Amino acid sequence: MYEIIKSEVKIIIKDVSDFDPDQIFDCGQCFRWKKDTESENSVWYGVVGEDFARLSFLKTVDDQEDTSRGDIIIESYKNDERFWLKYLDLERDYETIKMQLSKDDLVMQDAVKEGEGIRILRQDVWETLISFIISQNSNIPRIQSCIDSLCVEFGKEIGEYKGEKIFSFPGYEILSKLKEDDLKPCRLGYRARYIAEAARQVEGDGGAVLDVAASMADNSILKYLLSISGVGPKVASCIMLFSMGKLNVFPIDVWVKRVMNRLYLIGENDIDGMKEYAGNHFGKYGGIAQQYLFNYIRRMSTGKPELYESLKLTEEPKETES
Repeated sequence: MYEIIKSEVKIIIKDVSDFDPDQIFDCGQCFRWKKDTESENSVWYGVVGEDFARLSFLKTVDDQEDTSRGDIIIESYKNDERFWLKYLDLERDYETIKMQLSKDDLVMQDAVKEGEGIRILRQDVWETLISFIISQNSNIPRIQSCIDSLCVEFGKEIGEYKGEKIFSFPGYEILSKLKEDDLKPCRLGYRARYIAEAARQVEGDGGAVLDVAASMADNSILKYLLSISGVGPKVASCIMLFSMGKLNVFPIDVWVKRVMNRLYLIGENDIDGMKEYAGNHFGKYGGIAQQYLFNYIRRMSTGKPELYESLKLTEEPKETES
């Protein structure tokens, strides 16, 4: 079990298993963490709310087969250790979950090996809402660029890291006052209208429903999210999974669609069939299964290109979805 050691700005969480920031921060669930490529260890820096943080992971196991065990060092100026335990989902037993998901499932066994250190973050609901509206029909680098621009233009400067100014994510109070043209510098394309309208909708009740949405029944959450401009079923699923802790939700984008069709032999356009299979097969951990599969197919696209090409769908999208 992990042990927490706390100093003035450092929180050290020792002996954490099933954790790899390279996989967690680069598997399509968040967009405000960046890797410090100049560091010898695995170091990431990012913004969580109005807190700038630097997270280091020091692997403590020499065995090359176990690269997801080690000590987490977090330099955080506003959020305490309880916040980080929840945000990083460190109190959940992922080893047992991986065993359950992998039982009698050869595809998932390979996916889990490829993404052994993935955990589902518990992010801010408002930021996740806007981030996944931006994510539609785009790729991860472009999504990150658009979000960075949005924060620079309308967020609050909260610090600096190696000469780079750091900005918070703008709240709905700010974005609700903007017109579509005000967002042009962020290069959001057609999504600019959705963001401005979504902000006005949330501001309409002062964020009251959004603030408590995670405590509502899943069908009520889904109905509410789908009423917001720019939010469709896939975006709503991502919001529920990555900010509300709804681990049973199974978002389906083109990457997951490819896995479910080619490796689980479900009809290419049978989205309902894919969701039904996920519900029956992965159950309450469908969202975690989705992240293993998403990470698996993306890594295959670069590490095993010939195999990846054989899994392409009949009709590929013009742009790569996140």
